[in-house]
Amino acid sequence: MSKPRRFYRDVDGILLLDKPLGLSSNAALQQARTLFSASKAGHAGSLDPLASGLLPICFGQATKVCGRLLDAGKTYLVDVHLGARTESLDGETEVIETAPVPPLDETTVDATLATFLGEQDQVPPMHSALKHQGKRLYELARRGESVERPPRRIRIDRIQRRRLAADRLEFEVACSKGTYIRSLAADIAARLGTLGYLVGLRRLSVEPFESFPMYRIDELQARQDQAGQAGLDELLLSADVAFGELGAVRLGDPETRILLLGQPVPVDGPVQPGASLRAYDPGGRFLALVEGAPDGRVRPVRLFVPVQEGDAPQTGPGDAN
Repeated sequence: MSKPRRFYRDVDGILLLDKPLGLSSNAALQQARTLFSASKAGHAGSLDPLASGLLPICFGQATKVCGRLLDAGKTYLVDVHLGARTESLDGETEVIETAPVPPLDETTVDATLATFLGEQDQVPPMHSALKHQGKRLYELARRGESVERPPRRIRIDRIQRRRLAADRLEFEVACSKGTYIRSLAADIAARLGTLGYLVGLRRLSVEPFESFPMYRIDELQARQDQAGQAGLDELLLSADVAFGELGAVRLGDPETRILLLGQPVPVDGPVQPGASLRAYDPGGRFLALVEGAPDGRVRPVRLFVPVQEGDAPQTGPGDAN
């Protein structure tokens, strides 16, 4: 007997999911999508199965912010095993090299960590999803191949020791997009005079969600059991939270209708040409990102509500299915 067809619905918003260890980002996305019965979902920034922590899940119209969140700064709690190295620079592969760990004290470690602050070049690891001549680097690495990888510019905004033991170092780091924490861990170990590989990684936050709670799958299931679908929906953040640093304009009913047709509209007060703003309808519903036009009006750049029937859908690289 075939299973009953699952009903998916239109739901919009951002879920801050606490991804567990051992689960891929896509598997976590599918579990969240099923719980919310969302017809459209995407995640903003993969976490390896060996990593846990914040994985923003975007539903419906909020999938349009995925690209922005991929570019956002992130904070991690990092656990490094000192005195050994694996080929993948984490616990996924076997140890291939060992080295003695020099006597380390907190002052020495803190001073070493401080040398990583600021902008710098970082060579991506072979075990990464970057491509070389059409092939993923990790595919080449699994065949025992190694190729030259051009360094990438990254930025470390904050780095702080959390725990130090004879062969373990735990630190917290706030960094820019594109930072490979495995490579950072190995580079720190090298600067301490030894080898190191990642044994624990937890993403603590993604800008701009530092002050918001995240939820485990079991917590979501329990809330669904107690409060139903409406209780789950209460946990979603509106897409405009991702643009909190931008100014806002509130439109009247006629202007709202015109804007949703893709046309520029007048607003109260002066608007700087080229300025990005959040636009809301009279009830406070987030409508769109708009941009100031030279004539003082604002024009829609990206709509965050369904277009009216008969209009062409608004799509872009941030959308995900």
